[in-house]
Amino acid sequence: MSSNIVWHDQSVSHEERQKIKGHKPLVLWFTGLSGSGKSTIANAVERKLAELSVHSYLLDGDNVRHGLNKDLGFSDTDRIENIRRIGEVSNLMAEAGLVVLTAFISPFRSDRQLVRELVGAERFVEVFIDTPLEVCEQRDPKGLYKKARTGEIKHFTGIDSAYEAPQQPDIHVQTAEADIETCAERIVEALKSSFKL
Repeated sequence: MSSNIVWHDQSVSHEERQKIKGHKPLVLWFTGLSGSGKSTIANAVERKLAELSVHSYLLDGDNVRHGLNKDLGFSDTDRIENIRRIGEVSNLMAEAGLVVLTAFISPFRSDRQLVRELVGAERFVEVFIDTPLEVCEQRDPKGLYKKARTGEIKHFTGIDSAYEAPQQPDIHVQTAEADIETCAERIVEALKSSFKL
């Protein structure tokens, strides 16, 4: 919207920041239905990364909506803007040399692709927390599915708003078949082997 802005180059390069941190920066984009275990697994992964002395930060969907995105609702338009903003923040944090973990439903493939393009394919890792809808509904830790089924909540992903599952995620874990610790270990091992973390 603004026309009177100019991009300012910085004197500290991306390569210098990476050298200071001692590891490759990445954006780990956890996606899945509400109740799939995104935040829980992302937290477990971040704990394991900390134990490996990896500089990281976790952006959680609910937490971000308390501040940066508190002006957004859950319409498709607001969901798209929510993910756009998180993509921009994640990109800045990766530029600073961090491994950024994001735990957002991010239901639309096109939005996740836009973030991949923004961050760069070499730094973007799509982590699909694949949990069947019926399992998520059984868990229902926040009671949201129950409210969505009774019509108390509108535009709820998986009920009356679409979730487009990743077609070729970089990392794919199925929480109905493995516990949190196992899922977290698999993700960290994949980061080491496939993404040279």
